[in-house]
Amino acid sequence: MRKIISISLGILVIVLAAFSYYTMINNNKKTKRKAPKIIKTVFVETVQNKDVPIVITANGNLVAKNKIELFSEVQGILKPLSKDFKAGTTYRKGEVILKINSEEHYANLQAQKSNLFNSITSIMPDIRLDYPEEYNKWQKYLKSFDFNKTTPILPQTNSEKEKFFISGRNIYTTYYNVRNMEVRLSKYTIRAPYNGILTETFVNPGTLVRQGQKLGEFIDPRVYEMEIAISATYRDLLQKGKKVNLHNLENTQNWKGKVIRVNGKIDQASQTIKVFIQINSEDLKEGMYLEADLLAKSEKEAYEITRKVLVNNNSVYIVNDTVLKLVPVQPVYFKDQTVIIKGLADGSKTLSRIVPGAYDGMLVKIQEETEKKKK
Repeated sequence: MRKIISISLGILVIVLAAFSYYTMINNNKKTKRKAPKIIKTVFVETVQNKDVPIVITANGNLVAKNKIELFSEVQGILKPLSKDFKAGTTYRKGEVILKINSEEHYANLQAQKSNLFNSITSIMPDIRLDYPEEYNKWQKYLKSFDFNKTTPILPQTNSEKEKFFISGRNIYTTYYNVRNMEVRLSKYTIRAPYNGILTETFVNPGTLVRQGQKLGEFIDPRVYEMEIAISATYRDLLQKGKKVNLHNLENTQNWKGKVIRVNGKIDQASQTIKVFIQINSEDLKEGMYLEADLLAKSEKEAYEITRKVLVNNNSVYIVNDTVLKLVPVQPVYFKDQTVIIKGLADGSKTLSRIVPGAYDGMLVKIQEETEKKKK
């Protein structure tokens, strides 16, 4: 009896020990938790197809339309004037820009004038005897002859005999030598061809100026040209006289210009054509860098989106209920930050901001853009 009790107690102890062991193991097992499914919030905008103007943006530097480089055709010492021959000096039309000492040339000119006057004077008795009807016009010419003024034109001969007589006395040769020296004398003084300003100077008063030497540069600061290169695709859309909007890089100032020339040759390497725009403004300076916005045409039934959301240059994501769907589109024109596309239906909700890790069939929550942004 005692033996049976002892065996029963032993079995009971073993059962209790096994139960306790399995209970402890089950309690120590970690419950596997299911990871919560994260649904990203996306920003969308509703597509409304319409006529979208295609504006071509190009840039270039301003160059004065009226610009001359000053060269010396004569040699001499540059004389000082009331206005300094320095960059930034302004002149009115006809005002003397610079003057080269011409005393030696002037003396030679006066000597030639004297020879001409003496030659005509010496033939007056012969004219009176042989051509009495022509005497008065030659007498009148001598009276009008002024050594301090431009030499008057020789009287016209009325017969071959008179013409041969005058030519035989070397009158014509002496006259044209004088005229040539008078023309050369005018080259010692350079006057402003229009209201303008000096932008470069290379000589100072007292400097010996040599023939053919560059002296400076003179421009009209009111009229400028800008050369830009645009795609040959739009060559037929940019006609002479077309208005153009221009602005600086900071987009803080704007000007109006117009197309004045379109090159007839297309650059073979870049397939671009050069267009020249004229701008009239005293606020501009030569060398300024401007951007031009040229309205080429309007694309019908198109929509403009940010380039960041364009996938592989031919697709965009739209939100169909709560699922992203990748749909093909047709890019029409690429701008710096946006692209004009066709192929989206009106009312479609397309992404307005890029979504990292986006894929076709992805679950999302919609956040409608209150204001359309282009980034």
